Amino acid sequence: MKNKIAVFVLLFCTHWAFGQRRTYPPTKNPDRILLSLTEQPHERQSVTWRTDRSVKGAYAQIAEATGSPDFREKADSTVAATQLFQHDYLLPKPPPERRPYQALYHTVTFENLKPATKYAYRVGDGQHWSEWFHFTTAGSPNDPIAFLYFGDAQNELKSMWSRVIREAYSTEPHINFILHAGDLVNRSFNDREWGEWFYAAGWINGMVPTMATPGNHEYDPRTLGQALDGEKVLSRYWPYIFEFPRNGPKGPEELQETVYYVDYQDLRIISLNSAAAIYHPEAIEPQLKWLEEVLQNNPQKWTIVTHHHPLYAARMGRDNSQIREALQPLYEKYGVDLVLQGHDHTYGRGSNKNYGARYAGDQGPIYVVSVSGPKMYNSSFGEWVDRTASNTQLYQLIRIDGDRLRYEAFTAVGQLYDAFAIQKDAAGNNIFTDQAPEDVQEIITVPKSQAKKEKWSDEDFEDYQRRYQEYVKRKKGF
Repeated sequence: MKNKIAVFVLLFCTHWAFGQRRTYPPTKNPDRILLSLTEQPHERQSVTWRTDRSVKGAYAQIAEATGSPDFREKADSTVAATQLFQHDYLLPKPPPERRPYQALYHTVTFENLKPATKYAYRVGDGQHWSEWFHFTTAGSPNDPIAFLYFGDAQNELKSMWSRVIREAYSTEPHINFILHAGDLVNRSFNDREWGEWFYAAGWINGMVPTMATPGNHEYDPRTLGQALDGEKVLSRYWPYIFEFPRNGPKGPEELQETVYYVDYQDLRIISLNSAAAIYHPEAIEPQLKWLEEVLQNNPQKWTIVTHHHPLYAARMGRDNSQIREALQPLYEKYGVDLVLQGHDHTYGRGSNKNYGARYAGDQGPIYVVSVSGPKMYNSSFGEWVDRTASNTQLYQLIRIDGDRLRYEAFTAVGQLYDAFAIQKDAAGNNIFTDQAPEDVQEIITVPKSQAKKEKWSDEDFEDYQRRYQEYVKRKKGF
């Protein structure tokens, strides 16, 4: 009897702890509608959505958007590819009666679109339709580009991350796509957290294409019975929610739709799976070989790379030396312009100074680490850093127009916090200009939750201030 009670308590606690409660259950009506960047964004656009299992057919309709409602008369219909999604983490192989959650995920890729054209589309089963959404295809190589970049959202998505993405889109609605640098949620096997992520972004996901790279929190225990530090696998949600290019390396399945590139006008933007490289060493070499080919055979003027784990840590006590030693030589050899990262839950922007290369001309990229959610850690004040922030939710706007790239970081209330520009000269070399606002002091507040968790003493706070003062002196060249 005691054994039965113990098993029941274990299952109940596991059920509660891992968020099996379906706070956002699927219905006949399409939800979790999301646009994913494709390999040819000037002529193709993918959309995914979710319904319950009662839906017997799934379709997407599309037409060029006009000011008249009559555009609907010219809409074309496409049959969706549908997959059954089964959320069964309670047991490794649950019997049918124990399956706690099933849904249908649907995918359509619109083909043969016109460049630089606004389209209207909707998804549904013929009776239960979504609203009509708009999106605009990529244009010609010389057209300007603007996109938003978010570091880790991860925690309190509905409550706290929502204000950041909504502030960002309200301030900068005319963007081409949105980039997420990993850790979109905290426990990616938790359906409630994905529900909150979609709730926070709302219809923005259906209007602006997404590009995302996985973080360590997009990796789950293979079975719930394993310790959280046991073997990790890519979240089963990833290939259902996103429909990214399959132009990555041959190798482990987890690299599909996590390692890929998109040529958006005159920008090549590349996603690498740093979490796979850390959890599964056999996933490093295929990425490196593929990356060198993609960088070497790159016709685009600008190159940006994103991965979750930073080459240079922005948080105290971290150092991803394995990733840095593998990737940095390729970035500097092939002239990567910008590297966008997450993971450290603080802000840092700088270049490869402490490892010997000053950012002068084309010697290396600018590295950025940022955070958009409310979980915060302490800044490292590392030698590579030119601008830092602690305890601050941020979003970033990146604009490219011809030979000029302009980067801006804003706080959650829309205040400009950091900025720089990169200008390419006639030879293709980069000229960097620091444009951080001089009247905005760097924020170095120690997160209260972190100080409490680590039981900071007065001496710890004094040491933090001392390291900050040393950082300020370095920046001034003392």
